[in-house]
Amino acid sequence: MRKEEIASRLAEVDERIAEACRAAGRDRGEVTLIAVTKTYPADDVRILAELGVRDVGENRDQEAAPKAAECAGLPLTWHFVGQLQTNKVRSVVRYADVVHSVDRARLATAIGKEAVKQGKEVRCLVQVALDDEPGRGGVAPAGVPELADLIADTPGLVLGGVMAVAPLGGDAAAAFARLRDVALAVQDRHPRATMISSGMSGDLTEAVAHGSTHVRVGTALLGRRKLFVR
Repeated sequence: MRKEEIASRLAEVDERIAEACRAAGRDRGEVTLIAVTKTYPADDVRILAELGVRDVGENRDQEAAPKAAECAGLPLTWHFVGQLQTNKVRSVVRYADVVHSVDRARLATAIGKEAVKQGKEVRCLVQVALDDEPGRGGVAPAGVPELADLIADTPGLVLGGVMAVAPLGGDAAAAFARLRDVALAVQDRHPRATMISSGMSGDLTEAVAHGSTHVRVGTALLGRRKLFVR
């Protein structure tokens, strides 16, 4: 029953992405779906993997670490998409292939040091603040080039690109257009940093229209969020 429900939702989300790509004159293959599984159990992650999803996102280490361990044998790329404190870096680096929320030099340096210790590379995105809400994280657009340069020069890290969340109650299309401009400026300096992580269940169409390469979708895939219980 749950597998059929998720399969139906996945088909709907895939069609939404495909339609957004058609409207924007883009190829469907340019946009990767990240299934955000926060508050959902490892069983749902396994179902998504069975259905062909290969990218999974989490935003709280205390939930993500045990879930990733339970799903260790699956062919998944794990994305950490939430705000990250430096005291959680060691744990996150163990399972995360991509960290979307790097918004300060100290955090980038800590991730790099831990990645080197663990003998791996972590792809990092600069989180860009598109509003004035300090609790949501992100660096102001003017500070992005400096932080991007630091990430690119830090052993253990690979600069992936940029990430942002649309302002609450704001114009998502205008925000994502700003993000695209920031992303292009980063790519001028770092041509391989092509990732633009933007768009969620409610605004993925606007994100795709403005260059998103990775959309982070949870509710539309898995239903209304509930308290996670292991």
